[in-house]
Parts: sequence; C-alpha cells; structure tokens
Amino acid sequence: MVGPLLRSLFTTTRKSLSTSTSFRIQESGSARLWRTFSTATDTSAQASISPDPALDPSRLRNVAVIAHVDHGKTTLMDRLLRQCGADIPHERAMDSISLERERGITIASKVTAVSWKENELNMVDTPGHADFGGEVERVVGMVEGAILVVDAGEGPLAQTKFVLAKALKYGLRPILLLNKVDRPAVSEERCNEVESLVFDLFASLGATEEQLDFPVLYASAKEGWASPSFTKDPPANARDMSELLDTVVRHVPPPTARLDAPFQMLVSMMEKDFYLGRILTGRIASGVIRVGDRIHGIRATDSSIQKIEEGKITKLMKKKGTSMVLIDSAGAGDIISMAGLASPSIGHTVANVEVMNALPTVELDPPTISMTFGVNDSPLAGRDGTHLTGGKIGDRLMAEAETNLAINVIPGLSESFEVQGRGELQLGILIENMRREGFELSVSPPKVMYKIEGGQKLEPIEEVTIEVNEEHVGLIMEALSHRRGEVVDMGPVPGNDGRTRLSLTCPSRGLVGYRSVFSSDTRGTGFMHRAFLTYAKHRGPLGNVRKGVLVSMGFGTITAHALMSLEARGTLFVIPGMEAYDGMIIGEHSRDTDLDVNPVRAKELNNIRAAAKDENVKLSPPRLITLEEAIGYVASDELIEVTPKAIRLRKRYLDVNKRKSMSKKPKE
Repeated sequence: MVGPLLRSLFTTTRKSLSTSTSFRIQESGSARLWRTFSTATDTSAQASISPDPALDPSRLRNVAVIAHVDHGKTTLMDRLLRQCGADIPHERAMDSISLERERGITIASKVTAVSWKENELNMVDTPGHADFGGEVERVVGMVEGAILVVDAGEGPLAQTKFVLAKALKYGLRPILLLNKVDRPAVSEERCNEVESLVFDLFASLGATEEQLDFPVLYASAKEGWASPSFTKDPPANARDMSELLDTVVRHVPPPTARLDAPFQMLVSMMEKDFYLGRILTGRIASGVIRVGDRIHGIRATDSSIQKIEEGKITKLMKKKGTSMVLIDSAGAGDIISMAGLASPSIGHTVANVEVMNALPTVELDPPTISMTFGVNDSPLAGRDGTHLTGGKIGDRLMAEAETNLAINVIPGLSESFEVQGRGELQLGILIENMRREGFELSVSPPKVMYKIEGGQKLEPIEEVTIEVNEEHVGLIMEALSHRRGEVVDMGPVPGNDGRTRLSLTCPSRGLVGYRSVFSSDTRGTGFMHRAFLTYAKHRGPLGNVRKGVLVSMGFGTITAHALMSLEARGTLFVIPGMEAYDGMIIGEHSRDTDLDVNPVRAKELNNIRAAAKDENVKLSPPRLITLEEAIGYVASDELIEVTPKAIRLRKRYLDVNKRKSMSKKPKE
C-alpha cells in the first residue's frame, strides 16, 4: 500500500518543485523521498533570493513620444507596436477613448510595453494639444528618453517648444525624428533647415551638451519606415522601424534603480475598474514588488508624512501591445499597474509598509481659465438627462479632478462648482463626456484667471502661430488686433507659395471662441496653434468681437412661419419643430444690440379661403452650434444649457424685465 502512495507523492513533488508547501511523511521507508523534497525546496528558495534576470533594470528602456498636434505620434506608435509583433485591431490603436477616435486627437497619455531583441521598451504616447499639457507633465517623470517627432514640412511649432521644454527640464535624452519626409514638398534642404531650427530651439531652452548631441532619424510613420539618412524610398530590407528601435536602445539610458532597496512607486496615472477597483499606474523607483505583498499609500504634507491606507496587492498588470497582461512580480525601473488599494491617487507614493518617506511629486503649470458648472434650471430641464442634481454633478467633477491633475474643482454657491483648467478644449471634452453619461448642466462662459503681483494685474498670454493664404492676412490681423494680439514675426512659409506664417502673442481671453471665427474667415484653409507663454501685464479691454443676439420671448414649439419673418434680422441657430422658452437665444442679431423676438408665433387662421395655396416657406439653413463653438460664443450674461440630446444658449436671467434691470448695474 505504501509503495503506490510514495510513487504518487514523488511524482507530485517532481511536478511542483517550486512549491513552498512542506509536508511530513511518517513511514520509515520514506527518508530518501524526504531528502529529495527538501533539496527541491531549498533550490527554489535560493532561486527566489537570487535576482531574477527578467527584473534586471539594464534591459529596460522608458521612452515618451512627444510632438506638436498632428505630427504623427499615434501613427508612429501603431507602427512600432506592429514591428514588435503586437496585434493591432485598427489604426490609431492607442486612442482607446471614443472621443479620441471621433476627433482624431489624443486626449490622455497611455503606456504600453514592447519587446525588442533582448530589451523591453516601455513607450508612452502623449497628447499634442496645449490644453492637455498636464498629461505630458505627469509622464515625463516616468521616462529617461523621448522621441521628439517633428513634421519635416511644418518644422517645430508652438507645442513642440512646450513639450520639449518639459522633457529637457527633467533631463531626458531626446531623439529627433523628422516625420512625413515622403511628402513631395519635403526636400533634403528643408530637412536640414528644420534640423537647425530644432537645434536652435534646444539651445534657447537651455539644453545640456549631452542633450544637444541628439541623433536624427528620417521617417514616414504612415508608410512604416525610419532611416538614419535622408531618403524618400528606402531599400526593401530597410522599410521598417528597426532603425528607430535600435537607436532607442543605444541612445536612451536604462533606468538607474536598485532592486535590493525597499519598494517605492510614484502614482502617475489612475483609472477605475468595476471588478478590481482602483488601478494605480506608475514607475517603480526602487525595489521589487510581488502579488500578495503588504504595501501602503503615503503622501507628503507641509510638515510630515501622512499615511493614507494600508493593504495587500491583489493584482499586478502590465500593458503589452494593446492588451493588459497579469504578471507575478516587477522590478525597479519598470512601469506597471496594480490593484489592491482604494484611496491613493495621482501624486501619492505607494511603498513597503516600513518605508515612511514619500517620493517628490510632479510640478504642474497653473490653470489659465475657469468655468462654473451648475444645475440646469431652464424650463426644459429634466426631459433628457438622468443625473440632474448638484450632488451628482459635484461627485462626477471631484472624480474627474482625482484622475486629471490639470483640472481643479472648487465648490461654489447654490450647488455650483468652479472648474479650472488649461483651455476651452479640455473643459469642452469634460462637458461632452458628462453629457454622454446622462448629465444635464448649465455652464457659464470661460473666465480667464488673473494674477495680482506687486499691485499690478497680470493675465495669461499665449503664443499663437498662424499659417494662412496671403489674401486672408489682412482679415486675420484686423480680427486679432480687436482681441489685443501683437505680431512678433511674419514671413512666407518655405516651400509653400502664397502662404504666410504669423507669430503673435495674444491674451487667453482674446482667443476664447476665436477658432471657429478663424475657420470661417480663412474658408477652412488656415491653421492656428497656440500654447501658454507667460503671465504679463493686462492689455486692456477687448474690441468689439461679437454682435448682439436674438432672444426668444415665447414658450412652445418654433414655427417656420415665425422664423420666415426673423431671417432678415440675423443668423438663426434653430430650425422649426425645436422647443423654445423665454430667454433662450435663437440666433445672432445683425446689429450690436440684443433683440427680443417671438419664434413660436403661429399663422392666424380665418374663415376666408385663400385663392392660392399658402406660400411655401423656404428658410436658409441655420447655423447649428456645436459645444466648442458655444463655449467660445456665449457672453458674460449668458449660459450654455447642456443635455444629452441638445445644446442650447440662454440668458442668465430668463425674465426680460430682470435682464433690463441687471444690465443697468455696473459691471465688475
């Protein structure tokens, strides 16, 4: 009986050499088996003590991909993932948020890992818009190198300067990638010119000698190749991204981190999962972490270190390609995600329970504009949305502020919340997300955040780069002079006859709502980029940048009969069949004053039969306002009513008599 039992035990033991479970066998004939089992257990213990080569920091490379808007970051990430064998379900695979795919922009930074030869590369895709600059700032501390992507046709632009300044400040080693060299207008001379412009930009931003010695690669991310020398058609065996990946391995230093020190990690990203709870992502500063380890979250206060929560790691994950993979352990220098703690958020430190010193947090630029979010109190409130109360709106905004450090939320009076951010696009994305989640809101127009220093009022000034056809230059300069813009530089665009590039400085308040005006002024042919420059002395009141509005003074369904007589008064924002109420804005007046009109007037019926049929009502197509246009359009005495199905403009005070009495009060 003992023989078969021992044989089965021996087989089980051989299969599970790494097990830490020990058991004792009483029978006298089992001494040899016990020796075998002890030896196997000792071997596994030694293996766990000796450093795992998979955790060696020298095989890691942490790299961010930074660039101006539309210079090809996300397309480049697609090609790198494909080169390293990842399965890509669709183009722009890193843009996982539905709004990102709809608009073709990157909103949030995302991390993924790819294996290349003997190394593992942690790649971070970052947004290019200035409004999402906080996403760039919080990830540059996680990496040692950066791929600076520059469009070889356009050269370095406003946002290139912004992201490069952040990268150089953190001591990153950049690699310059001149993208889109396959375009017909791009020549070798143009590439040399762009290269020298980028070098000048590095020098003006105070780059070190080591940073100035950057390698230059020429690439077409769309076609999927990179080359060390200028070419438009590389040989068949070089039509891939291996040159860029090899350059990253050669040029970017591995993380300097100690595996034998206690575990510490700064949380850089955070997301919520219905099953796992809060998922914290960051770069391990020191030590090794395994599933089941006891850890705690801590943060530095002004005077001491505060403990937030203690817990156990339930899951360790790492993004590989486009999928999340569960791992058992990770070492210093790696970028991982963990579940198990419910309270720590971005900027906090997660560490072994014996560690009581927090890692330094990332410094973020201050917000430049604010908007007030409140409960929707219009006569049409509650028809479309499911989340209507101030409490629900507040909870949603506080949750957003936890995951997005560039947004601050300050509770205000009567269930309203002041939301501070970097720009109208960033806050517009937040409003659009809330709208899709079933919220109803009333939103105030954006207000610029001023500073008072030495008794002087300072306002945020932005650097604006504009490229337009020559015939539109006069119109653009006139419009920007009303908005207190000052031209810094003006000249022809190299390689583009008939195009002019303008560099200006302009107050942020003057640029609010200008993008849609700019698009219509240039017939969609111009492009404009802006980035925060500095705080400077207040430039005085703006010129006349908007006409008056047509305000409804009737409640009901809008009729074609009424709109026909209102068309001559200005541009309409509504179509027949829409609902209107007292104080709702239905169009733009052709003059500078507001006009109260009745858009719900029906045709009077009488008992006389007309000789001819009723005249056929033909209306011009209305200007249907999008959320971004609405944010830039509304004046200080107006609000935007946002519901899941509609975006309406309205006066702050719906009653016409209240509006008249408030308009006589002196403005702040």
